[in-house]
Amino acid sequence: MKLYKIAKGSLLVIHDAAYIIDDDWDKLINRDNLAGYLQQIPIDAIPLSDEVYAEFMSGPVLPPIGSQEVWAAGVTYLKSRDARMEESEASGAASLYDKVYDAERPELFFKSTAQRVSGHGREVYIRKDSAWNVPEPELTLFINSKGNIQGYTIGNDMSSRSIEGENALYLPQAKIYEKSAALGPCLFVSALPIDATSAIKLVIKRNDEVVYEDATTVSRIKRTFTELVNFLYAELSFPAGCFLMTGTCVVPPPTFTLQAGDVVEMTIDNIGTMVNTIAFNPKTNQLNQL
Repeated sequence: MKLYKIAKGSLLVIHDAAYIIDDDWDKLINRDNLAGYLQQIPIDAIPLSDEVYAEFMSGPVLPPIGSQEVWAAGVTYLKSRDARMEESEASGAASLYDKVYDAERPELFFKSTAQRVSGHGREVYIRKDSAWNVPEPELTLFINSKGNIQGYTIGNDMSSRSIEGENALYLPQAKIYEKSAALGPCLFVSALPIDATSAIKLVIKRNDEVVYEDATTVSRIKRTFTELVNFLYAELSFPAGCFLMTGTCVVPPPTFTLQAGDVVEMTIDNIGTMVNTIAFNPKTNQLNQL
């Protein structure tokens, strides 16, 4: 099942039919057995016609988030560990990432508030004070207020690697800024955990030509999702639930950095494809000119 947040409300796609749900988004998704609840919708609801469904989906698809925070896990894949070590070699902090990869406690960090999150078809920003900017495609969990995983989406964890590599204490500046996170295009809801063989694919295009492409599978993650959730919820409460990006194993090389106008396509099996265009924050451009 796929649950989209659109201007008209919440749109459920199930069994090749689509339905509009009038519930408040936070109330709708922050429940136990979300899959079971959604499976009951077709019993009493009338499906949308193909024409109405196409009209709704031709409009803006909003990020599938209400008032939730977005958090992220780092160094959960071997390739991510190696990339973080490489970027931090000059600062002498490379061993930090080697240690956290093998440690009992995972790296967890705050990523974004809801109003800073971009969605499918929208822009994400790169920092002007970073010489090395990359997207990071990540399977993202939606966890309800009770700490139970209820759905999955695609997360784009934009990262300023030159800032991060300069000093490990600069991680918040490298990771947290306007439109440094994107979620979408939908919330994939299933009664079963997402298949570990699900592919995660990244394609970056520049002037309509592919300049980077790579893929991996969910199964290559070192830690379990339950493990990450338990550490996140150990001393925090999330009244409306929380989104957790689970880390990346698709990392462009140091020779590559994003440019304004690049198009980033992230695909995860069963969820779909999220497309973002790279841009600079026009507000900070104005501030720098003052």
